[in-house]
Amino acid sequence: MNTGTVMFTGIIEAVGEISDLSPTNNGISLTVNTGKMDISDTGIGDSIAVCGACLTVVSRNNKTFQADVSNETLAMTTLGQFKKGTRVNLERALMPTSRLGGHMVSGHVDGVGELQELVDEGSSWRLLFQVPESLACYIARKGSICIDGVSLTVNQVNDSAFSVNIIPHTQEQTIIYEYQPGRQVNIEVDLISRYIERLIQNRTEAHKIDEDSIDISLLQKAGFIPES
Repeated sequence: MNTGTVMFTGIIEAVGEISDLSPTNNGISLTVNTGKMDISDTGIGDSIAVCGACLTVVSRNNKTFQADVSNETLAMTTLGQFKKGTRVNLERALMPTSRLGGHMVSGHVDGVGELQELVDEGSSWRLLFQVPESLACYIARKGSICIDGVSLTVNQVNDSAFSVNIIPHTQEQTIIYEYQPGRQVNIEVDLISRYIERLIQNRTEAHKIDEDSIDISLLQKAGFIPES
């Protein structure tokens, strides 16, 4: 994953495909066919999110780009499961003039979740995911979450499980249409929840919390974090 300060929106530009994959001394090298996404203005060193993981372009031509994936990224994401022909969600990094259609996404995957249930509700699909307990505290009802690079709104939360609804447009424009129960996905929690946690930790450690300060109870009432 790129370690720079690039950002994404979670609005997928195209579905691409892994056209080649080879091992390196520190991970793997990926070649990605970008499908309908135009990369003619993409330069070496630019960032592209592949299923939510921010990767740095090391070479490219008109329809493909190459990126190196470290062992650390392979351990934290589903990229280690990729093979030739795997279809992937793609998004280029935000430019200063870009519209923010989803939410602020860093491309730094927090962990891997698993699809537990898919229910066809006619006008949409309801998907139930299980995530590691270490991530559950950052997921709140009506909050934002990024799944395989797709910006989505959380509908319900129950312990370390949460559900989202997928409209037909999102099904058609992403790899979500391929999902079946048991599918593993990349999860990035909302950046705001991370900063709130750090703020609370700092205030608690300094013993500066008073009745006018932000605390866990206030954030729960406001809907930023789930009630225990």
